[in-house]
Amino acid sequence: MPIYFNKTTKEFHLQSKGISYIFKVLENNQLGHLYYGSKISHRESFSHLFKLQQRAGLACVFEGDQKFSLENIKQEFPSYGTTDYREPAFHILQENGSRTTHFEYSSHAIYAGKPELKGLPATYVEQPEEATTLEISLYDQWLNAEIKLYYTIFEEMNVLARSAEYINHGTQKLQLNRALSASVDFPDANYEMLHLSGAWSRERHIKKRKLEPGIHSITSTRGTSSSQQNPFLALKRPDTTETQGEVYGFSLVYSGNFLAQVEVDHYDVSRISMGIHPFDFSWLLEPGESFQTPEVTFVYSNTGLNGMSQTFHQLYKKRLVKGEWRDKVRPVLINNWEATYFDFNEESILTIAKSAKELGVELFVLDDGWFGKRDDDTTSLGDWFVDKEKLPNGITGLANKITEMGLAFGLWFEPEMVSKISKLYEEHPDWIIHTVGRHQSHGRNQYVLDFSRAEVVDYIFESMSAVLREAPISYVKWDMNRYMTEIGSYTLPAERQSEVAHRYMLGVYDLYHRLTTAFPHVLFESCASGGCRFDPGMLHYAPQTWTSDDTDAIERLKIQYGTSVVYPLSSIGAHVSAVPNHQVRRTTSLDTRGNVAYFGVFGYELNVDEMTEEEKDTVKKQIAFYKDTRELILHGTFYRLRSPFDGDGNVTSWMVVSEDKTEALVGYYQVLARVNPGFRSLRLEGLNQECEYHIEGMEGTYYGDELMNVGLQLNNEFSGASPLFPEEQYGDFTSQIFKLNAVQR
Repeated sequence: MPIYFNKTTKEFHLQSKGISYIFKVLENNQLGHLYYGSKISHRESFSHLFKLQQRAGLACVFEGDQKFSLENIKQEFPSYGTTDYREPAFHILQENGSRTTHFEYSSHAIYAGKPELKGLPATYVEQPEEATTLEISLYDQWLNAEIKLYYTIFEEMNVLARSAEYINHGTQKLQLNRALSASVDFPDANYEMLHLSGAWSRERHIKKRKLEPGIHSITSTRGTSSSQQNPFLALKRPDTTETQGEVYGFSLVYSGNFLAQVEVDHYDVSRISMGIHPFDFSWLLEPGESFQTPEVTFVYSNTGLNGMSQTFHQLYKKRLVKGEWRDKVRPVLINNWEATYFDFNEESILTIAKSAKELGVELFVLDDGWFGKRDDDTTSLGDWFVDKEKLPNGITGLANKITEMGLAFGLWFEPEMVSKISKLYEEHPDWIIHTVGRHQSHGRNQYVLDFSRAEVVDYIFESMSAVLREAPISYVKWDMNRYMTEIGSYTLPAERQSEVAHRYMLGVYDLYHRLTTAFPHVLFESCASGGCRFDPGMLHYAPQTWTSDDTDAIERLKIQYGTSVVYPLSSIGAHVSAVPNHQVRRTTSLDTRGNVAYFGVFGYELNVDEMTEEEKDTVKKQIAFYKDTRELILHGTFYRLRSPFDGDGNVTSWMVVSEDKTEALVGYYQVLARVNPGFRSLRLEGLNQECEYHIEGMEGTYYGDELMNVGLQLNNEFSGASPLFPEEQYGDFTSQIFKLNAVQR
């Protein structure tokens, strides 16, 4: 069994092929943390790893004992109020006003497999032997309340999944004011914290900071995981790189308000805490009720950041994403948004679709503007019935004509929003999230539907289902274009108003679950004003996410590079759009736009009828190339080679290698040209050292060990005496793609 219990010393040792995670029951029956890192041998006792020391100024637990203080102990799920002054994992207000609790170890169970989390997305197993779960019961006798801690160790992936369930067995009401999912204490603070930050159209940029005493946190209080911060952080040693060194990654499987923080105390102990943000959150736990937290996935790597990312990629591709589309390559699509915005009719849509089909596109997606009286962004959200003035034959008529061309048909929805100028709002003005009697702020002229109410979710489910049942729709783009304000629900009592944001997310997950169950053949792509809700919670239901509204190839280098730290290429929606780019007005070559977009789920956002014949020919070649390589791109192992966040950021490079190491695809991108530079090489990763590779477009063959240790020798730029060179390879905003194939002997 990969989980050991030392009965005498009351120690738990969770072990996979590459990691060990060890903790124990302390003298006061709380849980103390001992070790997390590279796999170590099991032994009958790890008591030598637990140290206590008398220190001046300590508040101690036991009368007459000057050593046992929780301030002095690394813990596993810390509580409030009893000798530990760091921030706890939970905080419970009782009817007598007390917040002090004492949850003691009561029992545990070890079993094969992994339980589902009711109402929440989570990782899973297909066979019980893939993972083993430790379930620990902590009990507070005074409250007659229980906390169940769930630890699941994935034996082949070096992954630990954790969550907590709070259960009220008593007769009094309990108020959860802080109910985090996981906490763990590290013995030192010699780390850099790495996280993904940004804003709309520049999401998930890599940020690093050295740990210092105090609290380092990333958060969202916007009602979504947000573009400002992603629900992920990593602790890496200062000398850890993409290819070597230790790193610990923590990712929250949740799409709403979150807290991820590191608290460094005065002994340089680093406490990681992660879960639903306690700010503006509470949950009333009535007698007999329980509350389940979202899941946190822990990943450890001693082979650098690439090693951590590859574990997250494997886990999320294979054991988070669900449904028919999990393992399928995705169709090459074209979306009409940047081609037409709201100004289209059936004829113009069919014209674009016909031209796209001739170029090799497989899926046409009709974006915003097909419903109600939606001629701009001021009206009609919530009215999910077709605008017959634009589409006289309805969605069904249009979809039938497009599928008759040999294209699949996809449709845009924004299910969570409503416009005040709409039939839905006229009939149900109380269905929006708002505080009664207060001003209602808007975003993009729209308001957030109150998905904490079952009748609202039911209505949207029936509205969307009616459209999906009647037309041959195989793809849905699910958008969400504003954050929450004036958070409140018309129907919840006063003591439950702080539950709205979380209940809203439960409603979103419920709608996703019902729709993906009712229409399993439909490929769902999540979108939130671009990449403002790119998180593991969404990936559970929608296997791909529109990565950013920013489609500029140069901006996308940072966005896609940062996104890949946690999320696999199969989840990264990446499209070629028109130039000058609609977000930054930059003009880049069609080749570079394609070369960036290949490393994700490929498609187009432009009007192909406005392209020249030469451009159309390039698009045909791009689509043919992607179709030939998408199995490799979406299912291979991804490596980051050169970071746009290091140095001057002028060069970015990455590559993907097939599982059997017989194929590889390398992308190399340059922002600005350099005149008369030195000779350059690019060290590759993940190849078979003893294998010979042919690189398309280059003479000869190259051994894998040479390409990884010496590097791929790159052509030089202008030196003052060089002959003219191909424009697509040199100059500003240029790129190269290298395709490697093993030589068969």
